[in-house]
Amino acid sequence: MNIKEYMQSLGIKARQAGMEISRAETGRKNLALSKIAEALGSRRDLLTAENAKDLDAGRANGLDAASLDRLTLSPKAIQTMIDGLRQVAALPDPVGEITGLNYRPSGIQVGQMRVPLGVIGIIYESRPNVTVDAAALCLKAGNACILRGGSESIHSNRAIAGCIAEGLEAAGLPREAVQVVETTDREAVGELITMDCYVDVIVPRGGKSLIERISNQATIPVIKHLDGICHVYIDDSADIDKAVRISVNAKTHRYGVCNAMETLLVAEAIAGRVLPVLAEQYREKGVELRGCPKTGSLVPFARRATEEDWGAEYLAPILSIKVVAGIDEAIAHINRYGSQHTDAIVTENYTLARQFLREVDSSSVMVNASTRFADGFEYGLGAEIGISTDKLHARGPVGLAGLTTLKFIVLGDGHIRQ
Repeated sequence: MNIKEYMQSLGIKARQAGMEISRAETGRKNLALSKIAEALGSRRDLLTAENAKDLDAGRANGLDAASLDRLTLSPKAIQTMIDGLRQVAALPDPVGEITGLNYRPSGIQVGQMRVPLGVIGIIYESRPNVTVDAAALCLKAGNACILRGGSESIHSNRAIAGCIAEGLEAAGLPREAVQVVETTDREAVGELITMDCYVDVIVPRGGKSLIERISNQATIPVIKHLDGICHVYIDDSADIDKAVRISVNAKTHRYGVCNAMETLLVAEAIAGRVLPVLAEQYREKGVELRGCPKTGSLVPFARRATEEDWGAEYLAPILSIKVVAGIDEAIAHINRYGSQHTDAIVTENYTLARQFLREVDSSSVMVNASTRFADGFEYGLGAEIGISTDKLHARGPVGLAGLTTLKFIVLGDGHIRQ
């Protein structure tokens, strides 16, 4: 296979399909999403069997537990994909929405219309559910997409791609609106991220090395996040029960995800009451604790944290803990070591909660809630294309609105500029 020619052919077909998708009525796009969901539901056994091939190969190739977890298409994961499609179908169509339409002194009306981005290239690792999430959001937002999943999920992605093609054709839309790259050759990624004549934006989802490579080599705008170094800060006015529930969930609900807590910050005035309780729960769940000297005095079995720990995204049952003087030190720590992903405060003090919301420079900032809620599905977006820690063009979970852009529209009635 000539990789360059193959990728160019995908780009040409995507650009052509994108023009048709951008004009598609909401009802037809929703019908396609419904038909894709039906196809996934009727092919559960096939999806499971193809996913098993990927899991077997992953184990043979030494994939770690977190990677295998992300790769697995469990019955629950398949149902979540189906539910996500239906939720996206139920969401308002952003395409064509007009906002801010106002009369100007000249008599013209000026506003903005939401329109598709065009063709979106998405590069991701392990998670085959991304194939469905990406297809659903791109389709509903009027975009075509080229999806390049990791080699470790090739069988799963091919099976899912078949369901997507079936759904598109059943709705009378071009199957080329969603194309899954069939080759696992890494050269395909290099071609995709430089096809600026066909692709309008790149969205990488995966490990830091992948995203850094894409960011450095792409000639196309990139929507990205590099790390998920998420914090929970327990303020001295926190409700202890809330603090324990939130902190345990934020770390142990799932380890290999970008919205899992990696550093726990605890106000010194409450540390003696909450840290020993939390430490026992973490020990029961097999979480390794790495703490500052004050943490060590309260939790003797905690290892001493290093400077590197404060900036680490473990994606594993490891947690760094720091005792801080109060909210100002907590905010300073987060803004220095965090990755602008998701950070939470546990407090009963409304004034401090407002300060935390205002001063923490992250894409999601929470009060009295687990960082695990930083997710497109949980935010009501239906699904997400990823979580952006950039400030342009989208920030936080990227749903439908993040896959569109705005253009100015002007309405006149024979007006001329004087």
